[in-house]
Amino acid sequence: MASEELAQKLQRRLQLEESGAAAAEGEAATAKGEEAAGDEAERSCLTASADAELSAKLCRRQDINEGAAQPRRAAVFNPYTEFKEFSRRQIKDMERMFRLYDSGRDGYIDLMELKLMMEKLGAPQTHLGLKNMIKEVDEDFDGKLSFREFLLIFHKAAAGELEEDSGLLTLAKLSEIDVSIEGVKGAKNFFEAKVQALSSASKFEAEIKAEQDERKREEEERKHRRAAFRELKSAFTQ
Repeated sequence: MASEELAQKLQRRLQLEESGAAAAEGEAATAKGEEAAGDEAERSCLTASADAELSAKLCRRQDINEGAAQPRRAAVFNPYTEFKEFSRRQIKDMERMFRLYDSGRDGYIDLMELKLMMEKLGAPQTHLGLKNMIKEVDEDFDGKLSFREFLLIFHKAAAGELEEDSGLLTLAKLSEIDVSIEGVKGAKNFFEAKVQALSSASKFEAEIKAEQDERKREEEERKHRRAAFRELKSAFTQ
């Protein structure tokens, strides 16, 4: 009797274990299916996102080609190739002036820094006048002057594109940077401009060579000073 009861208990336990294992397998299969469905949905979402991004890029490229949009300007530019009308020395002088008044050291001249610049140049401007000065060359509409926009001031002044009463023309004239400013409609005539264009390349190369020669001369002077110092030092140690 006891052995029959024990056998029934063992059989029931075995049934319970088998049913539990089956249920666990079912849950695992369900979880695996849900995970696969989730992965598939994520892949579909990523694919749709990538397709949308590609479509947006292609649409923008088409707009640029058709002239309906402007290409984004690179953050870094080469002033020597973009502003070929100026010599390297002139651009370096402009950069030195820009850095002098960029008191925030953020690569821009804001309205207050421009105000200080004009006061130092002896031509103070009103608040509205300063805003109008920035507006004339503010290509990205951020309310301040980048170095490229600062160079545009001298470019426009040299080409005679600024009004006589423009604050920017006053800035260019008082900056002590000689860029052949000739006032309103004072751009060089066609033949002078063509001669200047033909000679700009050789002038640029000559300036680079002059800078290289200057660096070599300075290096030679340093070598001579070091040699003289060593001789003096050896004389004292003897």
